[in-house]
Amino acid sequence: MSLRPLRAALAALILAACATPQAAPTPGRAPAPRPPPEYRRPEPTPPPPATSRLLRLTDLPGWAAEDHAAALAAFRETCHVARDPALAQVCRQARATGPLDRSDSRGFFEANFRAEPSPPAGVLTAYFAPEYAARRDPSAEFSAPVRARPADAALLTADRATLEAIPPDRALAWMRPEELFFLQIQGSGVLTFEDGGRRKALYAANNGHPFVGIANPMRERGLLAGNNTSGDAIRGWLAEHRGPRAAEIMRLNPRYAFFSLAPDDGRQPVGAAGIPLPPGRAIAVDLSRHEVGEVFWLDAEAPILTGAFPTYRRLVTALDTGGAIKGEVRADLYLGLGAEAGAEAGRVRHTLRMFKLVPAR
Repeated sequence: MSLRPLRAALAALILAACATPQAAPTPGRAPAPRPPPEYRRPEPTPPPPATSRLLRLTDLPGWAAEDHAAALAAFRETCHVARDPALAQVCRQARATGPLDRSDSRGFFEANFRAEPSPPAGVLTAYFAPEYAARRDPSAEFSAPVRARPADAALLTADRATLEAIPPDRALAWMRPEELFFLQIQGSGVLTFEDGGRRKALYAANNGHPFVGIANPMRERGLLAGNNTSGDAIRGWLAEHRGPRAAEIMRLNPRYAFFSLAPDDGRQPVGAAGIPLPPGRAIAVDLSRHEVGEVFWLDAEAPILTGAFPTYRRLVTALDTGGAIKGEVRADLYLGLGAEAGAEAGRVRHTLRMFKLVPAR
């Protein structure tokens, strides 16, 4: 039997009940005046409900433990590079509000963003801006030249072994070979010379060869334990075996970087977005999969290296890229300047889930 007649009858009864007139005031007596309404501050417009695809930020793993004030401060500082118009609007709103405390910062994010899960898990690593000793003249210890971008275009396609066999026309500085190797991986750093002078080594170009990590080959050859292929462990082995044996291992990575030198202004290095990288709040991503300025929640756990922090859960912005950063769920977290940041960065290799934060309106 069709339910439409019953639904129609029920709807008619409801409408009739709603249309019943209110009782008229008692004759001869004026209605009692209503008290003026109490003023209440308007409540903010609630964000739209989460969809099956988008999550509320309160559903993110570790969201309640985040330092939301620090996250908002970093967002306000860097969000102007965003290309998405809706994200740019949220950026203008964040900058107009000024600094907020932790509670209000959390409320700002929860009102203005939803989280879009990425595909299955990927990998989180980390990087830093190293500070290394350098010399103006070569020695047995400081034997590796820091090379400027070559004028000969053919050298921009030569591999590491070929380049290292060519004497430099003019070395910008001389470094320990294993430290130059790591400077080339990180992309920039600060050099301290014997007279105390400091110069920034800025990435200028590379030879076009793909980056090949040496951790796996070192583990496979039994040079390092499987759970001890951190940056410090690799650098220590290369220093201990400095010479032909270490050179052989480093040449497994054919990629070679060239640099320029600039005065050390004490600021953080500039990433692909063209602005200084906020430590702990910037990531390098694959720019064929993501855009500069996109905001993400990282949920990284299950580290494979000894001494690593168990989890990294935080809000970050895509401000950089790198030759080894390939894929949609792949991020390299910038941790800052110097040895302490380097020690932490060298132990980060975690299973990663990424959530892209998209404007809620």
